[in-house]
Amino acid sequence: MNDADLWTTVVGQSAAVDLLRNAVASPVHAYLFVGPDGAGRAEAARAFAGSLFAEGADSDQAARHRRLAAAGSHPDLVLVEPEGRALLVTDARRVTTEGWRSPVEADRKVIVVDRFDTAEPETAASLLKTIEEPPATVVFILLAAEVPDFHATIASRCVRVDLPPLGDDVLAAALAGDGVEPDQAAVLAEAAAGSLVRARLLAEDPAFIVRREAWHSAPDRLDGTGAAVATLVAELQTMIDDSQTPLAVRHERELAAMDEQEEAFGVRGSGRRDLLERHRREIRRLRDDELRFGLATLSRRYRDSAANGGGDSGLDATARITATTGELVRNPNERLLLQALFLDLPRAGG
Repeated sequence: MNDADLWTTVVGQSAAVDLLRNAVASPVHAYLFVGPDGAGRAEAARAFAGSLFAEGADSDQAARHRRLAAAGSHPDLVLVEPEGRALLVTDARRVTTEGWRSPVEADRKVIVVDRFDTAEPETAASLLKTIEEPPATVVFILLAAEVPDFHATIASRCVRVDLPPLGDDVLAAALAGDGVEPDQAAVLAEAAAGSLVRARLLAEDPAFIVRREAWHSAPDRLDGTGAAVATLVAELQTMIDDSQTPLAVRHERELAAMDEQEEAFGVRGSGRRDLLERHRREIRRLRDDELRFGLATLSRRYRDSAANGGGDSGLDATARITATTGELVRNPNERLLLQALFLDLPRAGG
């Protein structure tokens, strides 16, 4: 893999790519990549790591460094991800421990800390010295959706690289490049909320249009009774369960590849535990994405209702939906959250 091919994995983020490619010859000790999930943070981190590993290596070794880094399997590329919804002190200890281990194949080591914005103040504080004064062979890359105020000190020690949500046109073009029909690509791009990862996953999901219509038509089924709400929520949750099918198929392929690897090289150090933990995180993230997509579809329905003479009830409904969307960060019970919401919502136009 050459350098140009490596950076094509980062879609629609030309400003970030230019900054990072120029930084390869003389990198600093820490970078902070800021942007939503699916906008290219992880891909940019892997591409940057591959370029750093390849710097100064002969052509064959450089190609190997880039290929392994792009796949996330380079021995000197360490990814630290929180197991739950927040980065904990135990995760910070792993970052520090890995930071003091020598590189295995390349001249330097790259440690990527995912979802750094979820770290509580205590966790962030425990990493400050490590990130301020790392060994000369280590480069840290912190990935964050945003930068909370209490992370300002660590943020000031890093070079910030912004990767904003991808535009619908960029997503649609990427999907069309994957072979998706243009009309379908446009619909999927709108539903993906700036995330190429989600857009590609939806492209593998033939039931997506059915789910969109179910959320859009939900206000027509509300009659003020708990029975109607319970039935509606049960159906929506079943659809969310079924939406995991394309991801489950992908996970099965990855586990099959892991089985082959373990059979050929042995179980020790195979990374099965890390793979299973990543699968759990991806399923949890998919459910959150599905809920946000559904709530956004519902909100658009009420906004359209208000614009077409639905009155203040449509605007009140969108405000209630926005508040419910904000509650998702607290890991609520899905069924109870949706039931409480729909009991508060009027019929469309009512």
